[in-house]
Amino acid sequence: MNIALIKELRERTGVGFGDCKKALVEADWNMERAVDAVRRQSGAKAAKKADRTAAEGLLGLAVEGAAGALVEVNVETDFAARNPKFAAFAQRAVAHTLAAGDAGVGAALEDEREALVQGIGENVRIRRAVRLAAPEGGVVAGYLHQDRKKGALVALTGGDGQLGRDVAMHITAMRPLVARASDIPASVAAREQAIFEQQAQASGKPEAIVAKMVAGRMRKFRAESSLLDQPFVKDADTTVGKLLAAAGADCAAFERFEVGEGIEKREDDFAAEVRKQAQTGGG
Repeated sequence: MNIALIKELRERTGVGFGDCKKALVEADWNMERAVDAVRRQSGAKAAKKADRTAAEGLLGLAVEGAAGALVEVNVETDFAARNPKFAAFAQRAVAHTLAAGDAGVGAALEDEREALVQGIGENVRIRRAVRLAAPEGGVVAGYLHQDRKKGALVALTGGDGQLGRDVAMHITAMRPLVARASDIPASVAAREQAIFEQQAQASGKPEAIVAKMVAGRMRKFRAESSLLDQPFVKDADTTVGKLLAAAGADCAAFERFEVGEGIEKREDDFAAEVRKQAQTGGG
C-alpha cells in the first residue's frame, strides 16, 4: 500500500482515505486513472443523495470594486455546514459568481460539488446566486451576519460604501419586500387586501368603517414592505428613504438571502440515515 499516493489523491480530490485507497487499487495505483475513478464515484454518490432535503448551509458574500455577489449553498445538516471544506466551497461559489456572473455557477462547479458530496456524505447544492453591479457613480455594498445564515447585497446610486453597508445591514434585519411601495406586485397587494377585507368584515362594523380599516391596513402593509418607507434600523426617527436622500443617493436594487427560507425541512432525514446505517452495519 502506497501511503504517499493515497495522501496525494486525498489532497487532490478531498475525499476520504478509504475511498482514495479503493480508487487507487482499482486504477492499479495510477494517479490519473484514480482521479477519474474518484470523480465517477463522486457523481454516483451525489446522484443517490440528490433527492435528500438540503435546507441548512451558508451564504457567501463578496464585493469588489463596482460589483458584488451573494450565493446560498445548502447541505443537509448544520453540522456539515460547519465543515471547513463546505465553507470553502461556498466561498468558491461566490468568487465565481462575482467574476463570471450568476448564470451557470452550478454547472461550472459541478465536479467540485460532487467531490464534496463524497467527502462529507451529504447532499450539497448551490441553491441561488446573484451578482449586482453599481450604477454609474454609485456603489455596491453588502452585509453578511456573523453566522453566515442571512445577508444582503445592495446597489445605490450615489452614497458611499459605509452607507451601502448600513442599508444592507438594515435589509438583512428588517426584510423589506421591495425597494419602494410602487414596486409591490399587484398580485401580492390583492392577496393582502383580500385578507384584510375578510378580517375587517368579520368585525361586524358598518361597510364605511370596514373600508377605512382595510385602507389603513394596506397603507401599513405597503410601508412595512417598502425599504425606503421603513424606519432605519440604526435610527428609528428617520426612514431609509430620508437617510439616502440626505446623502444624495437612492436604492437601485437589492437582494436578501436567508439560508433555507422557503424550503420545507424534513426533520427525519438525518435520523433515518443513522437508523439505516445501524441496520446495515455501514459507516
